[in-house]
Amino acid sequence: MTLLRLENVAIDVDRDGQTRRLVHDASFELDRGETLAIVGESGSGKSLSALAVMGLLADGLRQAEGVIEFEGRDLSAMSPKQINQLRGSEISMIFQEPMTSLNPVRSIEHQLTEGMRLKMGLSRRGARARALELLQEVGISDPAQRLRQYPHQLSGGMRQRVMIAIALSCNPKLILADEPTTALDVTIQAQILALTAKLCRDHDVGLVLITHNLGIVARYARNVAVMYAGRVIEKASARDLYRAPKHPYTRGLLDSVPRLDLPRDRPLSPIAGAPPDPMEELTGCRFHPRCPKATDRCIAEVPAIHDVERHQVACWHPNLAQKNAREAVA
Repeated sequence: MTLLRLENVAIDVDRDGQTRRLVHDASFELDRGETLAIVGESGSGKSLSALAVMGLLADGLRQAEGVIEFEGRDLSAMSPKQINQLRGSEISMIFQEPMTSLNPVRSIEHQLTEGMRLKMGLSRRGARARALELLQEVGISDPAQRLRQYPHQLSGGMRQRVMIAIALSCNPKLILADEPTTALDVTIQAQILALTAKLCRDHDVGLVLITHNLGIVARYARNVAVMYAGRVIEKASARDLYRAPKHPYTRGLLDSVPRLDLPRDRPLSPIAGAPPDPMEELTGCRFHPRCPKATDRCIAEVPAIHDVERHQVACWHPNLAQKNAREAVA
């Protein structure tokens, strides 16, 4: 059975008496033990989609259309109480910035054991014993001492490891990791991503990895969904996506990633322009103002996502993005 399925999910915001659509027809699915990467620039709708799964959309935001299913259960039809029962115990989330996600006035022990006592019914001693095991599993040395400490006493990498331990503490079936390596240096980023992916495989947990950097997901994700301006514009296996991207935006993301196998003096190829304002109404393909291959049809008509050579792509001219495609790095 599919673990998580989003079908045609739309998220609206109500502001100043107006309604604007921030996420349009988002669809993707994930099986248990698999890793799906959702990639895109800031404002593309990645985090909103994850928050909709968690039932944590802020005031003024709402899921307007579509279905979100977890193990065949319609999350959008559940009451807040039912969602709260799932949250933490079956679905967990690793947030972007652990310094703001962790409570600065609570010890690591309190924050790591609280969920286990509430959701799993463990005693204080049992929860502490499991907390020690989890800290060891995520690679934190001297776990007994760390339990007594507070977030400000830990490095950024250690705080993120604590967040991973908290996410795993109640044996969830699904983890949503929202930019889990934000503000970490490159070496620590690689360690955290490798650790997260390994632990999810070892525990048979489905992982949704949300990131703006297509260059860091090839090694860890089985499938990739690329979002732009609130729409999923390409989906494929990581190997196929890196070998032959079909959408010009995906092609642009790959071209803007530095590569060690090319001459040092070769300039990067950034995508021209900037993403549209989420509140701005656009006709046609939302990427057309930045796309060098845009035609009149791109400006006038919204492309539906469709199958193209083992990809699903929302583009009127998908083969143009394939020109000079890089070799796979997956």
